[in-house]
Amino acid sequence: MNRMVRATVAVLCCAVAGAGLAACDDEDDAMADAPVSVGSEAPRTEHAPLTGDTKIKVGDRSVHVSCSGEAKPGAPVIMLLHGGGDGLDKMAGFQRTLSEKNRVCSYDRLGAGTSDQPSGPQTMETSGEVLTSVIDQVAGDAPVVLAGHSLGGLFAGRYAPEHQDRVKGVVLMDATSPVQAADLTRLIPQNATGDAAQLRDQTLAMLGGQNPEQLATKDGEVRSAGDIPVAVIQHGQQYLAAIPQYGPALEQAWSDGAKKWLGLSSRSTLSTAAKSGHYIYLDEPAVAVEEIQRVVASVTA
Repeated sequence: MNRMVRATVAVLCCAVAGAGLAACDDEDDAMADAPVSVGSEAPRTEHAPLTGDTKIKVGDRSVHVSCSGEAKPGAPVIMLLHGGGDGLDKMAGFQRTLSEKNRVCSYDRLGAGTSDQPSGPQTMETSGEVLTSVIDQVAGDAPVVLAGHSLGGLFAGRYAPEHQDRVKGVVLMDATSPVQAADLTRLIPQNATGDAAQLRDQTLAMLGGQNPEQLATKDGEVRSAGDIPVAVIQHGQQYLAAIPQYGPALEQAWSDGAKKWLGLSSRSTLSTAAKSGHYIYLDEPAVAVEEIQRVVASVTA
């Protein structure tokens, strides 16, 4: 498998299910940010919100969280959700930029980064319970804007409709398609060989829970989260096109998936980061920051 195709397989696998593959690690090394350190570690008190990196307890598990920036009256807390195979350290530079004007928190899901391993298989529902506890501990009563990349975007899109009392805005950065498994089985047949077959088989296995987070994700319709502001950002550099024979169709399916996410709200918008591959917040951070700031302003107004 040539390097371009190998990288594409790794990126797509990481995008949908937290691969943690060697191939993913090879490519991510080139894009990795400096280790996260956005403030001196300090415990939260009744009058002082958590700042810096620390571990918090969620049930009997330890979860790594990072918070930075000042909370402003009426403004939401931005919660960053990392992609599969990544952790909050990947978004450290992006978080620092956002923190210049916002209160921002991030966390490693169970099985990712330096958080504890899950006690067993996870679903979107059980992983969502962890997110709810994290939000309660780092955001208090403040409204929340979820900004998710890749698998984190899929997670945000599934979580928001069920938690409209807290989630007041969503930004999806090249989010995994809500029908990723169906797309792959439809587009890459069982008799396919080579790179395409590897992509299909690895991704479907990961969607089924064979990933470091032990998180199984299922296809499903996009449910509405009401009329909250939602920004969907898709990549402009067609990295999936590197897959021989099936690349163009995979690109079209990913684009169609982005359009499906518009169903999250009656106030959804779709934009394209023209110079970005999958990692929009690294390739064109200004584009992602602008969309997040727009959503935050809509929530605050």
